[in-house]
Amino acid sequence: MSSSVLIASNRGPVSFTLSEDGGLTMRRGGGGLVSGLSDVVRDTDVLWVCAALSDGDRGAVRQAPGGRLDEAFDTGPIRMLDIPPAVFHRAYNAVANSTLWFVNHLLYNTPFSPEFGTRFAREWESYRTYNGAFALALAEEATARARVMVQDYHLTLTPAMLRVERPDLRIAHFSHTPWAPPEYFALLPEDVAAEVLSGILGADHAGFLTARWARAFMDCCAALLGARVDHAARTVSWGGRITRIGVHPLGVDGEALRARAAEPDVESHMAAIRDHVGDRRLIVRIDRTELSKNIVRGLRAYQEFLSGHPEWHGRVVHLAFAYPSRHDLPEYREYTAAVQRCAQEIEDEYATEDWDPLILNVNDDYPRSLAAYRLADVLLVNPVRDGMNLVAKEGPILSPRCALVLSREAGAAAELGADSLLVNPFDVTATAAALHEALTLPEEERLRRGLRLREAATALPPRRWFDDQIAALR
Repeated sequence: MSSSVLIASNRGPVSFTLSEDGGLTMRRGGGGLVSGLSDVVRDTDVLWVCAALSDGDRGAVRQAPGGRLDEAFDTGPIRMLDIPPAVFHRAYNAVANSTLWFVNHLLYNTPFSPEFGTRFAREWESYRTYNGAFALALAEEATARARVMVQDYHLTLTPAMLRVERPDLRIAHFSHTPWAPPEYFALLPEDVAAEVLSGILGADHAGFLTARWARAFMDCCAALLGARVDHAARTVSWGGRITRIGVHPLGVDGEALRARAAEPDVESHMAAIRDHVGDRRLIVRIDRTELSKNIVRGLRAYQEFLSGHPEWHGRVVHLAFAYPSRHDLPEYREYTAAVQRCAQEIEDEYATEDWDPLILNVNDDYPRSLAAYRLADVLLVNPVRDGMNLVAKEGPILSPRCALVLSREAGAAAELGADSLLVNPFDVTATAAALHEALTLPEEERLRRGLRLREAATALPPRRWFDDQIAALR
């Protein structure tokens, strides 16, 4: 039952719901990482190790020998870990999402946070325990010289822990987020910062979405660990080992995306949007209500655009999908409320009997998102900081004439910036001006830019992203 290729991630390719009568219903797991990797590994001999996230997941694990769910969907074998709920909560919410995510996205309001005291010490211990559970499971499941791909900021300690258990394995870690520069990463307690960095350096190969994030990681290793860094060769020498640093941009499988967007449920949503919008121009954004996505400033920019360009009143609609995210954290609940308040202000100021300037929808609906992509004249992607941002790549694939207004702080700007309208995500006035420029872009220019955006967005599909990292471990 051992495996030669293993993937480890917090969220797995399936999830389970517990019904009132105690029955279990299985469905495909959510999240961009899971969606991309599930399609890639479908026809590959890969074991996926993940955490049980819900009572339904834990119920399924307890019914499966050793937590092995080998008949799940078409994703291949899975091992799901039943980590105690209190440990999981502290590791996932308090450390991964409220600390490491905040650090690498530069999200802290530093006059008030972070604050590292005895409570955080307990939370960090849970994060260690959580990572250790993954390391032990991977050690048990891997064949000799197996290749292990550890995913993201939830599992920064796992590579070094796994190295202790199984020094024969070839280990990769991949960061799907940005990486903070040393002066910001140093907000973490010194021992915690060192443990995160040395944890990732337990891998043979550490991957990042852009050269910018890879460079920031290497700078942190030099400044905070005193590691020997070779930027030209992209290597970090630490603890008697050398870790190679890789840059692996993640693109989109254009053919699969276009096929999904042609399904009847998407066509039905397109008809409904057309009925509501009519022949007006359409500005689209599709995001989770995640603090880094900068939705409020995007709405303020649209509001400023309407204020400065009355000639567009009645001729444009902003379709904003802001799907709820991490509502167990108070900062996210307040942010969602702020998005809704801002949207209401725009409606109150500009709406007329026959014109809704803004349509805000907070109910997650993937087919409707695909329909919006296909109808978009302008796609607004303005995160304050983003590892990559696949929305910026999906939109141009489905709308050949869509103009892209893109934050310079999105990782995707490295590939798409030349054919986008790049903006400073904190500059609301400049973003409003970019929206106007995008709406008035000549048709031939739209099509030229759109062609180049599509080529860039599909140049590195998930299959190549996966294969390149596997090859780096040989």
